[in-house]
Order: sequence, then structure tokens, then C-alpha cells
Amino acid sequence: MRRRWKLAGGPPALALALVLTGCGAAEESAPVVVSSLTLAPRPTETTPTPAGSAAPIPAPAPTASAVAGLPTVDPYPDQPLIDHTEWTDEIDGRRLHVYPTQAGRKDTFPAALDRAWQEVLTDAPDADTPGMYDQFRCHWEWARVVAPDKPSWNLEPWRPAVGYDATVVAMCNPGGPER
Repeated sequence: MRRRWKLAGGPPALALALVLTGCGAAEESAPVVVSSLTLAPRPTETTPTPAGSAAPIPAPAPTASAVAGLPTVDPYPDQPLIDHTEWTDEIDGRRLHVYPTQAGRKDTFPAALDRAWQEVLTDAPDADTPGMYDQFRCHWEWARVVAPDKPSWNLEPWRPAVGYDATVVAMCNPGGPER
């Protein structure tokens, strides 16, 4: 099934086939195709022209929450989203395992992403390196949908910082799969 998403600020007609295999070690999960993501410009809406006015007045743009059907109030405002983090040394370099709480696995409130990232940085301040936030965001927005019960999300500071869109295209693992 193909889903179309309209996101404000996204590049027009950018189609991303999302296959998240690299979100963890190969033995943790098999490849899964989620869907296609098409970023398209939001249609322009106008309100009726008020009496005595020459041009229509643009309608206010809907908020991201209204467009995407996301909650407008955080359902988990006082609950931690990250249980803990753990650094390990692997064959290809350091790896930060991020263990989300149940609230962190379910919270879709838009500001929860940044709140969760701040919890990661509080627990592992040395995680604030180029590319790590994009890897975390990729896991937050996609991996928890594909593998909601995966014990940890793995972030690696040695991966190249390629931006969020390229991180998603690389299945959350820019620079190659985990070993």
C-alpha cells in the first residue's frame, strides 16, 4: 500500500522508499518495508474576500499537528521518554544504545522528539556530535513504527553527518550497515 504524506517545508515530490533494516544488528530484525513517503507542497487555501477588499486573504496554514493528525497536547508530559543509555565499543567504533521507555515508544506529540533528545544528552552528554541527532530522529520517527519492541536504538558518532533526509534514505545508518 502506498501512502502519501503532505509535509510543510519538504522538497516537492521527493519519494522515499523506507526500508529499515539497519536500525539494529542484523540478527535483531529482518528487513521491513514500511511505505513510500511523498513530500509534496501544501495546497494554498484562501478565505472569502471581505466586503470592500480587492484580494482574497490567505487562510492561516494548519499546524503540523492538524495536518498530520498528531496530538495537540502531550499525552505523556511528566513521564520520562528515555529509560537509559549505554555506550559500547564495537568493531566499527563507539555505539550509543538508547533505551526508550513505554511512553517514549508511544508519544507522538511533536515536541516529544526534542524532549527525548534532551533526556539522551542528559544521560550521555558526549552524544552531542554531528549526525547523532539525525540518527536519533530517524529512530524516533521510523524505527519505533517498524520495530516498536526493539530493546534499544543504536546511534554511532562515527557515521557521517549527511542531514536528516539522507539519514532516512540510509535506513538510519548513513555510511553503511552495522556490523
